[in-house]
Amino acid sequence: MNKALTTLTTLLFFTVLGFGQSQINWLTWEEASKKMEEEPKKIFIDLYTDWCGWCKKMDQTTFKDPEIIKAMNKNFYAVKFDAERKDTVVFDGYTFVNPKPNGKRSTHMFAASLLNKQLSYPSFVVLDKNFNRLHIIKGYKRVDPMKGLLYFFGTDQHRSYQNYVVQQIQQRQQQAQQKKNNKR
Repeated sequence: MNKALTTLTTLLFFTVLGFGQSQINWLTWEEASKKMEEEPKKIFIDLYTDWCGWCKKMDQTTFKDPEIIKAMNKNFYAVKFDAERKDTVVFDGYTFVNPKPNGKRSTHMFAASLLNKQLSYPSFVVLDKNFNRLHIIKGYKRVDPMKGLLYFFGTDQHRSYQNYVVQQIQQRQQQAQQKKNNKR
């Protein structure tokens, strides 16, 4: 009986360990950049500040959800980036700094660049495998909206939508051209 219980407990432990993930595998920007060299993957960047209450709430709620954890770890390199960090970031031949590293609430230029200088926290940026920005997401997100966003970008559904939009624009342009030709 004791041996069967031990075997069952061990089996259950390794099943949970292997299939269930208890937290998002947060990386630094530098760690994610290095991993991209080995295995390109989309990057999800959480731009936060130490004073941001909604950022802390994201960490305590949305980022604790098992489905969010699974989607994030499967489809993205998840990066935590302090938008007020003090050190230098070198990326793509550019050097990004915090212009006032000892100042209060001084924004790091890399964060400003990622967010098109439209700063609000929390903000999230999704990059593709080539470090191209796909989307900026602003504000606190509950679990269901965040799941939708992670699915949309993580499974490349954004490409289908983008193709649809391009087709709609092309059709409208063709219709406008036909109307113009018919008036002649």
